[in-house]
Amino acid sequence: MKATIRPFIKAQVKVKNASTTPTTTDGRTNETTPRAILARPKRLEVPLPSQGEEPTPLRHILTKFDQVANWARQGSLWPLTFGLACCGVEMMAVSMPRYDLDRMGIIYRASPRQADVLIVSGTVTNKMGPALRLLYDQMPDPKWVIS
Repeated sequence: MKATIRPFIKAQVKVKNASTTPTTTDGRTNETTPRAILARPKRLEVPLPSQGEEPTPLRHILTKFDQVANWARQGSLWPLTFGLACCGVEMMAVSMPRYDLDRMGIIYRASPRQADVLIVSGTVTNKMGPALRLLYDQMPDPKWVIS
């Protein structure tokens, strides 16, 4: 029985190959240079240390523990907060001991490549729109937004 594993993210860079040079209508060659294109981040499966080795009683206990840990991680959200104006203070208050989101497995992430949910609290202006879109594009699939 294979345990489900919480995947992590690894950005992959693809290079467009320009081995053929396109020609124009009058026969001249149009030189193109290879460009690096940043692909959408993909989640990769990483086995835990107790997986993939011969079964022993200790390995059996560790495998069961890994399955429980993966089950707990599978249901937790890792939000990326995008607090704007006074609404960002409310997000800080939610993370304090009175509400204690850590006990539910909700851990705030500073990197969009590790986040499952983007929480936008506040008014998004025209100047902040491109920055918000950049953060959204850097998040791996599946991704959700709460605004």
